[in-house]
Amino acid sequence: MFIAMNRFKIALGFEADFEKIWRERESYLDEVPGFRSFALLKGPRGEDHSLYASHSVWESRAAFEAWTESENFRKAHAQRSAPKGTYLGHPQLELFEAVM
Repeated sequence: MFIAMNRFKIALGFEADFEKIWRERESYLDEVPGFRSFALLKGPRGEDHSLYASHSVWESRAAFEAWTESENFRKAHAQRSAPKGTYLGHPQLELFEAVM
């Protein structure tokens, strides 16, 4: 099992729009070999942001890497983006391989 997470710091007041974009976007993940599951997680609220993480589970690192090089990946990431001021910095990608 392989997990890919992106952590997002979303400016206070932009949370509802951010969540709406994720709910309405087409991910194309169900068409990708090796994809297992996806969740958008909402974490703690800081002084100037709410923390979110996109969490995808894959059969293997190779399956995830194939997704990042696919046409489905390009289509998913070419959709409507959040309004200016939504993100406080770039998303932070974190990759994990299961050891147990």
